[in-house]
Amino acid sequence: MSIKKLIVSAMLAASVLTVAVPVAMAADLPDFSAIVETEGKAVVNISTTSTVKEMTSGLPEGREGDPFFEFFRRFAPQVPRERQESSLGSGFIISADGYVLTNAHVVARADKITVKMTDKREFQAKVIGSDARSDVALLKIDAKNLPVARLGDPKKLKVGQWVLAIGSPFGFENTATSGIVSGKNRMLPDESAVQFIQTDAAVNPGNSGGPLFNLGGEVVGINSQIFSRSGGFMGISFAIPIDTAMNVADQLKAKGKVTRSRIGVVIQELSKELAASFGLAKPSGALINALDPKGPAQKAGLKAGDIILRVNGQEVSSSGDLQRLVSDMSPGKAISLDIWRNRAQASVRVVPEELKEEDARVAQREYRKPGAPGEQSLAQIGLRLQELNPMQLKQAGIDYGLLVRDANGAAMRAGIQQGDVIVGVGSEPLQSFAQLKKALEQAKKGGTVALQVMRQGMTQFVPLTVGEE
Repeated sequence: MSIKKLIVSAMLAASVLTVAVPVAMAADLPDFSAIVETEGKAVVNISTTSTVKEMTSGLPEGREGDPFFEFFRRFAPQVPRERQESSLGSGFIISADGYVLTNAHVVARADKITVKMTDKREFQAKVIGSDARSDVALLKIDAKNLPVARLGDPKKLKVGQWVLAIGSPFGFENTATSGIVSGKNRMLPDESAVQFIQTDAAVNPGNSGGPLFNLGGEVVGINSQIFSRSGGFMGISFAIPIDTAMNVADQLKAKGKVTRSRIGVVIQELSKELAASFGLAKPSGALINALDPKGPAQKAGLKAGDIILRVNGQEVSSSGDLQRLVSDMSPGKAISLDIWRNRAQASVRVVPEELKEEDARVAQREYRKPGAPGEQSLAQIGLRLQELNPMQLKQAGIDYGLLVRDANGAAMRAGIQQGDVIVGVGSEPLQSFAQLKKALEQAKKGGTVALQVMRQGMTQFVPLTVGEE
């Protein structure tokens, strides 16, 4: 074959590959049209109106900058006034006889709730129950033979899988947006009791309460929140796993409220360094850094420094797992905790109690920095410490503590700050300066010691590497 023919053959082969690759890539992209057409019938638009009461001067609107009007507006007696507010959201039907799931914040304080279906039928809805901590509400409309959303298993979701959101962003009904699962088991810095599914499917105001579908057309979550600096979508949205939502819905349907359990512990995540300091091979479990002195965990003999590995045989990979597993247990029914203590496993039986609303907020103690004499120095790790006197201990709510007067070197690199109070070493409460000094001396050079530190009324464990250059 001539060189010219070889060149032509190579060019033809390259052109075939150039066409084939985009076609193959396009073939791998999901087509959501069937899900929208079939499962989308169970998605509803929810509009609400509410009455807002406010105090006003009762004067008519005046001209801006008019000094006489401003004078009368400022000193006129205040009178009550009512005005109507409206809002939009989404939801989906979970039973043919008219039960609808949505977010609690969509229907909060609503006087009138209207549910509109894709076939333009409208129904007035009543709230069966609403749970602010999970942001789930159960509604009921008077209808029969309704299309019902199929429910899936969010535990089978994998990061990177395609998902579809349907809702009414900004009032645009039955809007479909797609994306992938960006993360799982996300805990947000609020009072929520949910481990969220994070996605990059576009979610905006009005999408709240709408379903998140997997590629099988099953609902795996309820779109609930977005992370945004502008108020609009920025690529991060959060959905309530449908198993969590249905657990709440079942309780709301049965008794109109949600019952949760607590064992009375404050926990923190385990870092690799902290796990090593407690002798754990991997940072898995929930580290207890404080206990409610009257709570179930304290009564069962648990203590700060224990690491909870399993609840009734179910693995605790993170602190969020512990919160979810304990919360779902029945109050008053004993549970078994597998814990890590003193570099060995042990089992403890705890009887959870019902979580009250006030228990959901951790009380903050004000700590006032003392100034008494009697400093102690640990130069090898860069700490200057001072024992707290009885009055200061009472103010801090502890039996013994060492105030950090200054932190440098290894202590500063570990994150210990001036004003911190060291209250424990490993799983043992601190009882003396000598105890702390001995623990540091026993640690080999390059070894890690877990110090329990109180900061602004809250405690946490800090891994300190001894002899670190």
